[in-house]
Amino acid sequence: MSLFKPGERDAANALSRLAYCNPFLPERVEWERIALGAEFVATDAVWSVRAEGDLADPNVVKLTALAEGLASRLRERLLGKVKASAAELAAYQDVVIYVLYHRYEPSLYEAAVKQAPGLRVTSYRRFRADFDHFLQLPRADLSPSINPEHLFSCLFQIRRAFYQIFNHIVGGSMPAARLRAAVWQSIFTHDLQRYQRSLYRRMHDVTTLVTGPSGTGKELVARAIGLSQYVPFDAAREAFTTNVDESFHALNLSALPATLIESELFGHRKGAFTGALDDRTGWLEACPPLGTVLLDEIGELDASIQVKLLRILQTREFQRIGETKSRKFQGKVIASTNRDLPDEMRAGRFREDLYYRLCSDLIVTPSLQEQLADSPGELRNLVRFVVERVAGPEEAKTVAAEVLEWIEQQLGEDYRWPGNVRELEQCVRNVLVRKEYHPQSRPKEDPREELADAVSQGRLTAKELLRQYCTLVYAQTANYQETARRLELDRRTVKSHVDPDLLGEMRATRGNANN
Repeated sequence: MSLFKPGERDAANALSRLAYCNPFLPERVEWERIALGAEFVATDAVWSVRAEGDLADPNVVKLTALAEGLASRLRERLLGKVKASAAELAAYQDVVIYVLYHRYEPSLYEAAVKQAPGLRVTSYRRFRADFDHFLQLPRADLSPSINPEHLFSCLFQIRRAFYQIFNHIVGGSMPAARLRAAVWQSIFTHDLQRYQRSLYRRMHDVTTLVTGPSGTGKELVARAIGLSQYVPFDAAREAFTTNVDESFHALNLSALPATLIESELFGHRKGAFTGALDDRTGWLEACPPLGTVLLDEIGELDASIQVKLLRILQTREFQRIGETKSRKFQGKVIASTNRDLPDEMRAGRFREDLYYRLCSDLIVTPSLQEQLADSPGELRNLVRFVVERVAGPEEAKTVAAEVLEWIEQQLGEDYRWPGNVRELEQCVRNVLVRKEYHPQSRPKEDPREELADAVSQGRLTAKELLRQYCTLVYAQTANYQETARRLELDRRTVKSHVDPDLLGEMRATRGNANN
């Protein structure tokens, strides 16, 4: 006799997938649809903070009720005469984990937000009782693959990671959704079950490199990862063993001279150099086993320190300046930069071996222009989000309207936002204070570089690509016949697609480059 009745197995499989899937990928919506069937309510595939409107997924309440009922029915059968297979027991355990997460999500959220040192989480007593109720069934031959303390720690980490990612990495475009999904994978890998079984002990060894243009939230990404590390739960004390909020340290390398960077990272012994009046503990030594060090602007790092950092990533050992004693580094390293490190390597300014140590986990933050190209209406949501943070919720509606009006009338919908979200924040502040914002003038970008960037990101239509490429080649040849020969097109076709304004820009930038 099967543990599952017709239709229940599909629901259990879908709930299992939901328990372990990446919540920021569209696949979540499809598993909700399978689990609920006709009860499913269509939702946006992108799960993001919205400045206005309901943030809740309307299907979660229905899914929780479905899982609760299914778990109770399956438990009763397991206590009876049903002899379940290993696969059925595994599916049952996944349904129970889904139930336990949603039952204790409010208390896990409270613990994640407060994160006070030694904060007692008294809900663990009820959690342990429910764990035993569902998973300690003597006649069912059910041996849970994880112990209750570890499961509680995993569920807490999941809730904490969702809080950090969902609330701090905003945007309703697909590039923003992919960024949130990438951060989730940096924390849990693509296989949450494998992470839960064993990888939670090892992820601090994986270095994360965050790249992207200035002003795109690289530090927010780093903080979300650093503040979402696994923390063991001490059942005797009813508290988590570490306050992760106090274990994240960001070091801006571009703001420090090379000698000071070395002292900040590694520490020094008294008398190691002029001005070393006392022993100093560096950030690597101060970082606890569950902590994280962010090396912001890693592309600015001096070559001599690059060698030392490489050794640390290879051996997890370092010495203070002026000492020979080796010390262990047990935390996680996240590096970030807005530089093109492959270009830096080709120029001999960045070590290739260090790059490959850093990029075992690579995240690229999208520009604001990419986000708005994917979802033009997202500007309104981002403005409202920034305004609430800058001006407060009381004035958000009126200030957001003023900002959007100024952008529409003075900047236009094609404005490129070269400073990205950071520039958008300054626009909001300027309009709030002076009711105007004037972008800093800057040299016009080389149209050839703009074309290369647009092609690499797939932003051009075929017609637009032909216009720009014909103009680019004609700017080099100054001859329609030669341009047509190179492009294997008819001369009249080339002539009809050459853009006089774009041609003038290309010639101007080429002239400036030759001066």
